[in-house]
Formats: sequence, structure tokens, C-alpha cells
Amino acid sequence: MPEPPTEASTPLWTPELPAAPARHLCTDCGVSRSAQPKRCAQACQFIQPDYPALERQVHGRSRLMPADSGSDQVSDELFFGPHQQMLQARLKRPLAGAQWTGITTRIAQKLLEAGEVDAVIAMAPHPDDPWRPLPVIVTRAADMARCRGMRMGYAPLVALVEPALQQGYKRLAVIGVPCQVYALRALQPELERDHGLEKLFVIGIPCSDNTTTERFHEFLALVAPQPEEVTYLEFRADYHVEIRTRDGQVRELPFLSLPLSSLPADFFPMTCRSCVDYTNTLSDLTVGYMGGQGEQWLLVRNARGQQLLEQLGDEVQLKAPGSAGRRAGAVRGFLKNLELAAGGLPLRRMPDWLRPVVSWLMPRIGPRGLEFARARVEMKALETLVHLEREEPARMKHMVPEHVIHLARPYRPPSPPR
Repeated sequence: MPEPPTEASTPLWTPELPAAPARHLCTDCGVSRSAQPKRCAQACQFIQPDYPALERQVHGRSRLMPADSGSDQVSDELFFGPHQQMLQARLKRPLAGAQWTGITTRIAQKLLEAGEVDAVIAMAPHPDDPWRPLPVIVTRAADMARCRGMRMGYAPLVALVEPALQQGYKRLAVIGVPCQVYALRALQPELERDHGLEKLFVIGIPCSDNTTTERFHEFLALVAPQPEEVTYLEFRADYHVEIRTRDGQVRELPFLSLPLSSLPADFFPMTCRSCVDYTNTLSDLTVGYMGGQGEQWLLVRNARGQQLLEQLGDEVQLKAPGSAGRRAGAVRGFLKNLELAAGGLPLRRMPDWLRPVVSWLMPRIGPRGLEFARARVEMKALETLVHLEREEPARMKHMVPEHVIHLARPYRPPSPPR
């Protein structure tokens, strides 16, 4: 393993890692590349996850389920996991190059500036491909700027935790997607007991429908006449995709105009089509977009999450998230399309003459704000059940948590166990 960088050299350190062994239903979170790859059996989200136990470990309690609410009202924790508060947020002075305004990057910078952590483990662009994620250990606040923006693909983030601890970085912040965070939380007691982890902050990014970097380039080639010139792409909560290019041009494509039916059925791997944790429920603070209505959406999940938010001080503008529209019709339409699909992606096409009409209507009468976020979580629950029943039925009883069954029940009664 190479020595970590000195202060005079590059501050982004990526240790050499072994190649990922072949794994079924694997997103290469990094456990299989660690010194003890057999720990995948206990740490993988796609083998036998135990969300209630890990929620109690991380937050001190599991999410409120319908039977716990004491009323007919369903708690938003069924959709989004344990949280103390939800907020709509933006930095008053957005950071250049940020995907939104830079909240995640700025929190990590502030932790390093204040000496709250010794290092941050995050993703930077790979030197050979700016869209490919490269996990890095960052030790200087100014260099978090190199981690701004979105990456597409899989990267072994968790494999960097033990090398960081071995170099004396005992207080860590980790920025990761749900499958990475699940593995990290499953291993956290061992990391504390055997490897000297003293403090851990986890900033979670909501994630769904990831794919390989190579496949993402195929998608770019379908939506941009010069895909090599694209520098920014974002799926927004107003039913549009925003694309920016090197020359400063900005295009907004309605979701309905995306050529999803032109993609191969396995464009999204089975892992992402069966993910049960869209909102990264085991993080201390989730920073996403779904409930933000054009701004970022924060879920403060515990006291550490509150401490992370407080790092921003008066640099951040906060308000309560809104909610509008009704999701049930959109979710039922999604399910119908999903069940009619031959596999992988929905194949039904809307008539070309109807697309502009529906694209105009969706941001105005479709679910918005928190209702949009609830809709997406319900869609993911249904997608999980449909794909697992079709392709991996034997895994249903191990991979599907109770909250997913509850989310799907209004639209699709649970199938009898096999």
C-alpha cells in the first residue's frame, strides 16, 4: 500500500485496492476489496439486510411503522426512515461547480476546518473520466472542492475506511450512497472495537437507478448531440433533466422526452432495481433533492445530523418543505407500466402528440415537494417487489424489509411466500 500524501503533495489519497471479486447482486461498495472480503455476508444490503436493528444502532430507535403511530395517519418515517426534522435548504452563496448549491461539500469543509474530523472519505472524478467516481481520503478543507458534482457508476468507498484508520485518521466523515452506508454501519462496531474508530459522521446521498459509468455514457449519447461536451446532468423534482455543456449552454428535457425505452433492459442492474433504501436512512444527515422543490432537501436523522447541519451556521437558508398534488395516480400508472414491461425498463411509449401536453401538466398538477418524494419511494418499493418476484423470487423473504411491504400494499397486495 502506498504511503499517504504529505501536506506538500496532493491531498487526495486513494490506496491501491485489489480487484473486486465476482459477486452476485453487488454494487462494489468496497467490502469485497477489504482485508476481510468474507464480511460481505454480514454487511451487504443485498443478502439479508436488517434495517430495524441498524436503525436502532444508529438512531437509537427504528422508524415509526403504521402500527406505531396510534392513528390513521401514516408517519413520513414509513417513507423516509427515522428523522428529527425535514428541511428545504440552499446555501446563500452557492459554491461554484456544485451539483446544487454545495451543502454536502461545505459541511465536509467545515468539519475539517473546525478539527471535528481528521479526514473525509468521499468521491472525486477519476483522472481518466470525470464521470467515473474515484473514492478518496481528503484531509484538507480546501480540497473538498475537487469532490463537487455528480459521478455515475460504482466505486469501493468502504474499502478506504480501514486504510484511513491505519494512517491514524481516527475521526472520520463519510459521504456515501445507501448501499455503501449500509455496509459501513454494519461494520461500524468492528471498526470501533478492533480498528480504533473514535468518531464517525455519515452524510448520505439518496440514490436509485445507478448504473455503470460505461452505460451512463450510452445514456449521454442518446440525450446530447455532443456527449463529450456535457459537464453537468441532474434529474430535477420538476420532472425535467438539466444538462449543461462546456460552452455554457443549458438544456432542460422533460422526463417524458427521455429515451428510456431505447435503453437495454439491463441498463439498470438488478441491485438498483431492488434497492430498498432510496433515502439513505442509516446516514446522520441525508442531503438530496426529491422533497426540495428546486432546492435541496435535508433529513436530520439524529443528534450527529443536527451537529452536521449546525456546521453551516448562517451560511444556509432553511425553510419547511412544501407538499402539493396527489401521488396515487402517478404511482398506479408507474406500476401498470412496470408490470407490462418485458423486464428491466418499462417499454410503453406515449404518443408523440401527447408528450408536450403531459410534460406541461406534470410540474403543475403532479405530486410536488414531499408528495413527489413519497411517490418516488413508493415507486421504488413496487419496483423492488416486481423485479425480485420475476428474477430472484427465492430472495424475497431475505431482501425485503417490512416497511417496503407496507409501502406497496395500497397498490399491490403482497404475494404469498414461496
